[in-house]
Order: sequence, then C-alpha cells, then structure tokens
Amino acid sequence: MGKIFCIMGKTASGKDTIFQKLVGYHDLKPIVLFTTRPKREQEINGREYHFIPLEQLSALEQEGKVIEKRVYHTVKGDWYYATIDEENAIDLEHNNYIILNTLEGYQSLVRYYGEDVVVPIYLWIDLSSRLERALFREDQQVQPNYKELCRRFICDEQDFSEEKLYQASILEEDCYPNDDLELCLFKIKRKIDTVLEDTKRQEKVKKLEQKSQG
Repeated sequence: MGKIFCIMGKTASGKDTIFQKLVGYHDLKPIVLFTTRPKREQEINGREYHFIPLEQLSALEQEGKVIEKRVYHTVKGDWYYATIDEENAIDLEHNNYIILNTLEGYQSLVRYYGEDVVVPIYLWIDLSSRLERALFREDQQVQPNYKELCRRFICDEQDFSEEKLYQASILEEDCYPNDDLELCLFKIKRKIDTVLEDTKRQEKVKKLEQKSQG
C-alpha cells in the first residue's frame, strides 16, 4: 500500500514551494486539488490547483468522485476546495503521492484512506515572516486583494490552532520550521525516506510470512 504525504501550513508558510520541490522525489506523484476560487496572476491551471466552476464540482460530486470538500466564506463569495479521484487516478497499490491541503482536508483524507496511509507534514514559520511574504506576493497581483489576505490570516489562527492540531494528532515530529528552506526540505526528505523504507520493510516481512504459511 502506498503513502500520501500531506503538506499543510498557514498562509505564506512556503507550502507551494515545498510541494513543487518534492514532486518526483522517490517518484512521488502530485495530487492537485480542485477549487472554484479565481486563479491568481502567477498560478497555472493544473499546477497549484485545477480551477473549475462550481457547476463542474457539483457534477463530479454527483458522480461520486469527490473524496473530500470544504468551503471558505470569503469577501469575494464562497470558494470551494476539493480532493477528487477523477477516473480512479489515485492508485495506492502502485504509487506514492504528495498533496497540498489544509488541516481539515488532511483529517478527511485520514478518514477516507486511514492514518496508516496519510503522512502529515506541517510547515511552521513565525507570523511576521509570513505576513511579509504574503504582502510581497499580493503586491505582484494585477488587482491585490488585501481584505482577502487579512481574512486568510485571521482564519489560519483558528484553522491551525493548537487545539485543532492536537485533535488531528499532529505531533512535534510532524512539524517542520520553514525559516530555512533548504534545511526544512532536507528534514522532510529524511522523513519521507524513513517512511518509505519502513513500508518496504513491512511489505517484505508480510510477503515472507505469507510464503511460509503457504
């Protein structure tokens, strides 16, 4: 059984950068979320997200392809995010995956696939650094949306509160400070190495046991 490594973190914690650098590591395949929110200036459809209208998301849900879905009530209206297994593309029998998600999304994945499959990787960085990064990114937009930026920062304090992290069983060993990108990336890769090596070892033991019983 393959693994799904779930990257999480507050706004401007470096999630997108870490995610892109880990795609392909140990042949990790990306699971790209679907969203109904507008595409930002520097985003590419199919890379950060699959940008779709709400009608298409509703149709996919009726077809039973939505694994998990959540909605955010923004100053621009309701924006939906969803993990979708379109055409049964997620094949855990043969592949390992990496996904960028929220804490709520991570918990939905755990309920759907099991905690032995989904591996949490929570990125952390101090508030002032995150705010500086977020303001710089917003300034690059053709029409900066500072109200939405402030809303995301406020919501993050609730969505990633210590209580919710505890309830989601996010341990200290699952948290990675991202004030130094290369060091953070090194530690995450070491975690991935360990998880995949342990999985191979367990599968080998299981095959030997089945062989001896047969």
